[in-house]
Amino acid sequence: IVWQTPANPDYIFRNGRYVKPYYFEFISHAKNRWAGKTIVDLFADEFKGRKRDYYDSAVKSGRIQVNGKTVSVSYRVQSSQKISHFVHRHEPPVMASNVTILHEGEDVLTVCKPASVPVHPCGQYRKNTVVGILQAEHDLAPLFPIHRLDRLVSGLLILARSASQAEIFRQQIESGLVQKQYIAKVVGEFPEEEQVVNLRVNFNAREGRSTVENGKAACTKFTRI
Repeated sequence: IVWQTPANPDYIFRNGRYVKPYYFEFISHAKNRWAGKTIVDLFADEFKGRKRDYYDSAVKSGRIQVNGKTVSVSYRVQSSQKISHFVHRHEPPVMASNVTILHEGEDVLTVCKPASVPVHPCGQYRKNTVVGILQAEHDLAPLFPIHRLDRLVSGLLILARSASQAEIFRQQIESGLVQKQYIAKVVGEFPEEEQVVNLRVNFNAREGRSTVENGKAACTKFTRI
């Protein structure tokens, strides 16, 4: 049996955009300290998110392979071998039905990112992302996001068509040559005078929140419309 991720997934539209469940290959290369361990012991010791019985079953069914071949549960791993784990992915749905292309140039692509859609593969999302949708439905690949918008935020998103062009844009953003404006609806009465927040923002991906200690320089100006 060959477990393979589809290049272009099947999307299902029903009060949002769903991705038909598919197999995804997680790849790792055996570290030196893994050498000599049985394949089941390796997964049970190193990847504790699942129980040992699951890994035992995955090896027997061929969903865990070594160098592209099925092995027995007693197989002992050698260093540098390619280890594949094929997982049946069920991505969460997103509310948007499409990603609107506003400008398609030779170097950059500008789109209107809808709310609820992540920019690039992350967490549980892979095909239900701006990059994944543009590749599957418009054959636009590779794309290199030069900035990001949070999953729940909508707005203009610029993607480079090459890694070199993406680096040029990133340098312009870091040097302050690019500005972004957001419009937000707030609860309560916002002050009439301009509010300036000039702090060093640090984003903690593990906790999913930002703090203002030991981070990158950032200046944000809030103005009531």
